[in-house]
Amino acid sequence: MREGVNKVALRLFEHNEKAYHAAVRMMEQYGKAAIVHPTGTGKSYIAFKLIEDNPEKVVIWLSPSKYIFKTQLESLKRNDPDFPLANIHFYTYAKRMCCTQAQLDEIAAQKPAYIIFDESHRAGAECWGESTVALLKLCPDAKFLGLTATNIRYLDNNRDMAEELFDSRVASNMTLGEAVVMGILPAPKYVTTVYQYQKALAKYQARVDNLRTPGIQDVNQKYLDALRRALEQADGLDRVFAHHITNKAGKYIVFCANKEHMDEMVSHVPEWFAGVNPDVVVYEAYSDDPNTDKAFADFKTDTSDRLKLLFCIDMLNEGVHVEGISGVILFRPTISPIIYKQQIGRALTAGDNTTPLILDVVNNFEGLTSISGLQGEIQEAVHRLYANGEGDRIVTERFEVIEQVHDCRVLFEQLQASLSSGWEHYFSEASIYYAEHGNLNVPKLYTTPGGLSLGVWLVTQRRVREGQIQGILTEQQIQRLDSIGMVWGNRKEIAWQHGFEVAKKYHDTYGNLMVPGKYVDPDGYPLGQWIIKTRQQKLNGRLKEERIAQLDEIGMVWNIFDAKWEKAYALAAAYYEENGNLNIPRSYVTAAGERLGQWVESQQWAYPKGKLTEEQVERLSRIGMYWGNRNDRKWNEGYQEAKRYFDAHGDLNVPAEYVSPGGYNLGNWVKRQRYTRQNPEKSGAVLTEERIAKLDAIGMRWGKADSRLRRLELAQESKGKSEKLNVSAKHKTEEEIVLCS
Repeated sequence: MREGVNKVALRLFEHNEKAYHAAVRMMEQYGKAAIVHPTGTGKSYIAFKLIEDNPEKVVIWLSPSKYIFKTQLESLKRNDPDFPLANIHFYTYAKRMCCTQAQLDEIAAQKPAYIIFDESHRAGAECWGESTVALLKLCPDAKFLGLTATNIRYLDNNRDMAEELFDSRVASNMTLGEAVVMGILPAPKYVTTVYQYQKALAKYQARVDNLRTPGIQDVNQKYLDALRRALEQADGLDRVFAHHITNKAGKYIVFCANKEHMDEMVSHVPEWFAGVNPDVVVYEAYSDDPNTDKAFADFKTDTSDRLKLLFCIDMLNEGVHVEGISGVILFRPTISPIIYKQQIGRALTAGDNTTPLILDVVNNFEGLTSISGLQGEIQEAVHRLYANGEGDRIVTERFEVIEQVHDCRVLFEQLQASLSSGWEHYFSEASIYYAEHGNLNVPKLYTTPGGLSLGVWLVTQRRVREGQIQGILTEQQIQRLDSIGMVWGNRKEIAWQHGFEVAKKYHDTYGNLMVPGKYVDPDGYPLGQWIIKTRQQKLNGRLKEERIAQLDEIGMVWNIFDAKWEKAYALAAAYYEENGNLNIPRSYVTAAGERLGQWVESQQWAYPKGKLTEEQVERLSRIGMYWGNRNDRKWNEGYQEAKRYFDAHGDLNVPAEYVSPGGYNLGNWVKRQRYTRQNPEKSGAVLTEERIAKLDAIGMRWGKADSRLRRLELAQESKGKSEKLNVSAKHKTEEEIVLCS
């Protein structure tokens, strides 16, 4: 219990205890702190400790998903059922992004003492980042705590979120290698193998075929042929799994790239796992599946003698731990280092003394070398601890790595080295690029048709000349590079200027800078990502004024949502100018295919919910926007269609089956108005006197009473005409008498 003298404080692992106190000190001094610890080390408990020590203070907890937070709470409750949670207010990054300004103000009104950013690297996503910055500005007195396994967004131009969000205030930084070396996480048994290598072989065959020098081509063809033979002789996955999966009733998490990939892998289960245990149960978990929660719960509670495989895509990449996991199986193409380490971490849990199994099954040769990064982290950690006189903290200096395709990896590395060798070969490709483009503004990730990483090579030349890395670059080589337009300046400045030039070219071509996030220009430059990064830099106040001015000159769109709204508003204003109103049917589409009717309706829906700014409401009101309730809007839409019919035909004798050119069923609407007036109780509606008057003014006929009235009017008109004729005849007779007399 947590009441009175029996209160028991939350206990942290030693490494988390140190990190917690360091973060508290840093938050007191600077108002913010980040903790970068690998997956499985119990980072969430650091945040729970902060909450425990501040029971009267409001805490806002931001997370990528409710699912992550739910599982963290479940873990906490198992250890401490009475943990105080009353002052925690949980929000997902996505939900906060959808908040209106009023809703953000409401969150800020809670006056949080702390804001916790779980998986804080995710706050760097473009839309999530904007809302994050907006919230922080509204909570100037709150202290920020960030928790992540990595602060680097590798697929987003290597953005450092510890720098952007926390001003590089990192209270504790631990790599996955350090955690394994110091025994915080168990050292795994790591098995590497490969499947479906035919596509990869074909890719490298194309690179060899494109080599322009016959001698170089022959050498590389020999390496490639040797690699092909080694792959053909390697064991298949059935034998690899049968040999290494020793816990035949264990639980294994199987990571796949997407739903299609997962379906393919599941289809191979009988073939690949029969040698382990013929009795296999497959569970599936992915974000869009409504059955995921049940599948995940069943997997966790399954204690049968079956081999239990949980196939998943993205559900378990972050924040979620499952107890009793025997290992993970990575069926993966090349993925980001973040996801790679997070997936490995599903099998590694602090305080667990078992040896988890990691089966790394790749479908490309580059993936065979992924393990070297983790091995390098471990060696670096060992050297650092020895150098600092902390050798006694080392529990292990390595972990067991079994390369089922060791020979294949060695041959692949030889092939890579051979393909990438030769300064002259690269210079030749650089000269060709210069001849084709007139410059050497080569994107860092650019690869030549022959498969050479020309962008990386040019960066290397710059770094060698600046003395940042070791290497030899002669004066003659420098002069030769100068002759083909080499730019030696600041790398970041060069990179920005290159992005700007590509953006300018896009604007010249398309007339705008509404660049899709995934857009890559014909030369391979990721302009969409560059635009996203630049918007984020401006939002964070990290973009120079002169650069902002440069981009403004070529039509930079700083807020894509505002731009889309302005475009639709311009169409609505044009409609108003032409028609004198904004009574647009929902089905209305402009000549250019814009769904203007739907957009107008969406604004009417957003208004009462507070999702429009005062300026937007004012501007829409200026062009005749009708803000009534939904029923009023629907009636008004029908009335406007009826008025158009009256203007065109001079009456409102609308056939019951009539549908307007815009697709509105006017005949049915007119019929419904008659019925409503004649049968208010049966219809469940009331037609107001105001509406009746408006319909009368455009020739509405209300039924049988109208028919009798019309007949009376016609009779009166006929009688009047007859009287006029009689009078005329009488006058004529009198005139004739006068003339004859």
